[in-house]
Amino acid sequence: MAERDRYTSPLSGRYASKEMQYIFSQEKKFRTWRQLWIALAETEMELGLPGITEEMIRELKEHAGDINYEVAEQREKEVRHDVMSHVYAYGLQCPKAAGIIHLGATSCYVGDNTDIILMREALELCERKLIGVIKKLRDFADRYKALPTLAFTHFQPAQPTTVGKRAALWMNEFMLDLSDLKYVKESLQLLGSKGTTGTRASFKELFHGNLEKIRKIDPMIAKKMGFSSCVPVSGQTYSRKTDTRVLNVLAGIAASAHKMSNDIRLLQHLKEVEEPFEKSQIGSSAMAYKRNPMRSERIASLARFVMTDALNPAITSSVQWFERTLDDSANKRLSVPEGFLATDGILDLCLNVVDGLVVYPKVIEKHLMSELPFMATENIMMDCVEKGGNRQELHEVIRENSMIAGKHVKEEGLDNDLLKLLAEDERLGKRFSLTEEDLKKNLKPENYTGLSEEQVTEFIENYVDPLLSEYGETGEIKAEINV
Repeated sequence: MAERDRYTSPLSGRYASKEMQYIFSQEKKFRTWRQLWIALAETEMELGLPGITEEMIRELKEHAGDINYEVAEQREKEVRHDVMSHVYAYGLQCPKAAGIIHLGATSCYVGDNTDIILMREALELCERKLIGVIKKLRDFADRYKALPTLAFTHFQPAQPTTVGKRAALWMNEFMLDLSDLKYVKESLQLLGSKGTTGTRASFKELFHGNLEKIRKIDPMIAKKMGFSSCVPVSGQTYSRKTDTRVLNVLAGIAASAHKMSNDIRLLQHLKEVEEPFEKSQIGSSAMAYKRNPMRSERIASLARFVMTDALNPAITSSVQWFERTLDDSANKRLSVPEGFLATDGILDLCLNVVDGLVVYPKVIEKHLMSELPFMATENIMMDCVEKGGNRQELHEVIRENSMIAGKHVKEEGLDNDLLKLLAEDERLGKRFSLTEEDLKKNLKPENYTGLSEEQVTEFIENYVDPLLSEYGETGEIKAEINV
């Protein structure tokens, strides 16, 4: 059956990187199973369990990477059990060690410990890419920290900000995600080898009740697998709440990316900022002139998938009966890897978009200047009060003329003539000898951005750069977008 004749996940074909796909591949999973079986056998031998020899361990290590998949797949058709099929296949390659593979363990020993190992590696990859996004946003924010732009509340024109300050808002959310990711990643613990109901009954039997040796098993396995500890208590599995914590981190990254991508899409509509657009890229099959924000739209689309995917482990963890039930398995096989693959795709898109963002200062200035007369009125009012005017009376004069100017703009399509109206009003311009040119002196965009520039500088110096310095020279991360 040809590849095109069957369903394949678009996460693999279109969105996720090869690196993330490998982490959740069959090859990676089964290689990790064998490493865990070696760690268990070595630990049992080192603790003096009779019948396990150095020769057996050498044999296991010799065949750790050359997995005989055909044998395992054929065996699984017969016994309907993936773990025992691979135990059987490994045993055929290692006849001396066949009898001690998986000794004292249950299926979750390889299954759950592997899941934790893979999730940690996947979080590390997300962490590197998240740092890359923050670094690119840092440079963008610094470059445009002083460029005034029209700010919006409720998507209505509001007091100006700067292009860099807006990017700092995006960056701040990604930094919160990074903090959550680091905390969850560093708190991940292996399951260890707890037995069928988490009581270690099999090891009590194997070691004839020697508690001192039994207590050493998990720490020794953890160290061999690169972890500092195993969970202190469990049923047969690690708590499925762990998956919830991990996917909540991914959902947070997705939400931050979605917010940024929405802002970029709106700014592209205004022609103020534009995402990368390649020379031969087609924006629309019908409208040849279009430059659609395809990458930002894709970020939003994948982000919604990840945010809703986080419900899966939450629901799964809530319905686990007593020490173990198997209704988590099929769901985990989908929700965890696909959550990571989609997040990986989102971060690659974010890297690509931020790296190639185009800013159009002239358009930004035009939009800002069309609204600035309204925003200058508070300063005009204050100046007139200093000259003896009544604040409340002046407020009414400005309000009346603002309504007229707004009508001219919205109903008649004219330019904003508020300052001309105020200059000609007997109660303001004429009374205080203010011409239209005098009033226009207030129209300096940089006078209305508050501390935007300083806030960006301080944010970068006090928060962003110290964070990035923790990661040292991670190198330039380039994201290749497939389609």
